[in-house]
Amino acid sequence: MKIVFATNNPNKIKEIQSMLPDSIEIISLESIGCHEEIPETADTIEENAIMKADYVTQKYGYDCFADDTGLEVDALNGEPGVYSARYAGEQRSAEDNMTKLLLNLKDKSNRKAQFKTVITLNLKGKQYLFTGIARGEITLEKSGNQGFGYDPIFRPENYQETFAQLPLETKNKISHRGIATQELIRFLKENK
Repeated sequence: MKIVFATNNPNKIKEIQSMLPDSIEIISLESIGCHEEIPETADTIEENAIMKADYVTQKYGYDCFADDTGLEVDALNGEPGVYSARYAGEQRSAEDNMTKLLLNLKDKSNRKAQFKTVITLNLKGKQYLFTGIARGEITLEKSGNQGFGYDPIFRPENYQETFAQLPLETKNKISHRGIATQELIRFLKENK
């Protein structure tokens, strides 16, 4: 089975392709000639994932899946949430985003947070949603050089390391994206 993953993020493609069986091949947006930035203007993570998947299906005619992820911090009333990628501005800099988040949490004792990923799958004219949540906390400083985004400052529950310190295989089993992707994979295997 070949399916389009509606993202321009090579890190996400690599992470998810590594979790898929050989029988499922991801096709990139570039491969289908989609070079434009797909809108992500919705107010929720779910709506953004739906918007991206629908864009590819409607404009290019492919079965596809799209994800959206947000980091939700308790002490900041769920911020950055749907704005996680551009928390510190439209330049979408992971370093700037982490710096801003750590600054906003400087005087907070509650550092509990969760990553939430929603994957929308458009397959054979139907739409399905898969959600993954990873609970944990925001560290006081950055640690590790694996992963991407907020990984260096997010320590998942029951671990001493941040996502950026964990091996990819471990992260894929416990992360928000890993959990949602495992649900997606189970579904795709059953509905080939």
